[in-house]
Amino acid sequence: MSAQSSKAQAIGLSVIVPVYNSAGILPLFVERLAPVFQRLGRPHELILVNDGSRDQSWAVITNLATKHPWVRGICMMRNYGQHNALLCGIRAARFDKTVTMDDDLQHPPEELPKLIAALTEELDVVYAPPEKEQHGLLRDLASVITKVALSSAMGAANARQVSAWRIFRTHLRDAFVQYHSPLVSIDVLLTWGTTRFSALPLRHEPRAIGKSNYTFHQLVRHAFNMMTGFSVLPLQLASVIGFAFTLFGMGVLANVVGKYLLTGSSVAGFPFLASIIAIFSGAQLFALGIIGEYLARMHYRIMEKPTYVISHALPSTNK
Repeated sequence: MSAQSSKAQAIGLSVIVPVYNSAGILPLFVERLAPVFQRLGRPHELILVNDGSRDQSWAVITNLATKHPWVRGICMMRNYGQHNALLCGIRAARFDKTVTMDDDLQHPPEELPKLIAALTEELDVVYAPPEKEQHGLLRDLASVITKVALSSAMGAANARQVSAWRIFRTHLRDAFVQYHSPLVSIDVLLTWGTTRFSALPLRHEPRAIGKSNYTFHQLVRHAFNMMTGFSVLPLQLASVIGFAFTLFGMGVLANVVGKYLLTGSSVAGFPFLASIIAIFSGAQLFALGIIGEYLARMHYRIMEKPTYVISHALPSTNK
């Protein structure tokens, strides 16, 4: 058993929140979470991971940690991304159950006891998808694309129900303790340690302050990174397309030869040839592009680009 795992055997709850430009909402978040922790009646901690915020988020975290002994802070050297920040917090968690949630109060802390109760002995991970989507058309479409990508990368039946609000057993991190790639998907990494997933739809609220940092373009890019970083589906798709166009080319050849043998005539020359060349060239470039994406990820791994780098962390006074 690893040192990290042994630290996490204490019965309690670690709540991990990635923070990005959320100075205005963090005090309200902690204010609403505090009474929930008190009602739970178990050891607890809140780990706020500052993911390269450009506002005063770290100063606010420092102040909150001074006021509340159960608040811990980790400051990363730059913005690495939500999942990288979550991985950093997960590796720092000290209790046997871990909850991840957003800092914008779209995940109401008052619903937390329901999520904890859903993690029964038969389960290792429980997601809390929204009872009703709160986003616009493009954002919902991007979420669908992301979940389809997760389905291919996770290979789990409930991949369509994933959410940033989740609870899982902390010892699952032992399955990816050696993972150091700069491309991170917490949901995929959790499948390395268990197949016992479930989901409990919970109430989600509109963002209390500001607007989401995730755009349609960022969500689609994240989905593409997951497919090429954790799945061979794109390579398989390229193979299928290549095979399909091979069959198409054989069909075209049979048509040309058959027409010549039966009628003595040939198909139209330049337009037909140009269209065939364009089709096959496009298929080849598509396949090369997919292979290039995988080579790029291998390149990042060879460079040993870090998953994240911690600038400094607040000393913990928790017992």
